[in-house]
Amino acid sequence: MNLILLYPSELTESATVVLMDRRFEHIRDVHRAQPGDSLRVGILDGAIGVARVNRLDKQSVELAVDFSAPRQPPAPLPVILVLALPRPKMFKRIMQTVASLGVKEIWLIHSYRVDKSYWSSPLLSDAMIQTQLLLGLEQAGDTLMPRVEIRKRFKPFVEDELPGLLAGRQGWVAHPYDAEPCPPASTAPALVAVGPEGGFINYEVDKLQEAGLRRLSLGSRILRVETAVPVLLARLFPLS
Repeated sequence: MNLILLYPSELTESATVVLMDRRFEHIRDVHRAQPGDSLRVGILDGAIGVARVNRLDKQSVELAVDFSAPRQPPAPLPVILVLALPRPKMFKRIMQTVASLGVKEIWLIHSYRVDKSYWSSPLLSDAMIQTQLLLGLEQAGDTLMPRVEIRKRFKPFVEDELPGLLAGRQGWVAHPYDAEPCPPASTAPALVAVGPEGGFINYEVDKLQEAGLRRLSLGSRILRVETAVPVLLARLFPLS
């Protein structure tokens, strides 16, 4: 945890906050903070400042926060990530990774190779998704919470919503066959679609192309989704 994220509602009029959850445990056990120590803190969807440890005991930590010289979070990536719902085993890691890399808009969609049982996973609750995104933000020293949309039907999403999302953006679908090589990193707005393990089926690739996406290849190696997503983002965009 490289940044302690605070909710605006947690701040008191005296500019102090008391933490008793996993953030307290991290401050106590990982930072091994002592009264008087300083930590980096951020307001969720706001600025970054510093905090002094006023008090720390077995149950809680009290922080005195200071945003008198605020710093802004890292610049977000100019990308919309369309992601076929990953296997639950991978889902948490992928969400943390994309949040830490600066993705601010994520669309989770269905695909032929996505097992329908994945959609009933408790990991898709708002609270569980936010937890994984928070972990990614804390790692990267970011405060801006990504937006997540869920679409359980492939065709209506591609035909009715994807063209609007593409307005003013380059569109790419990660596909290793008959595809263009990955272009040089750019700050131009883009939309990137990544399929499930095994990839999008041909019908889905054709529909994505009809909507305006172009096939993109990372090379001859076939990567797992949890590897392909960060590699793709790092290749397409200069990471801040």
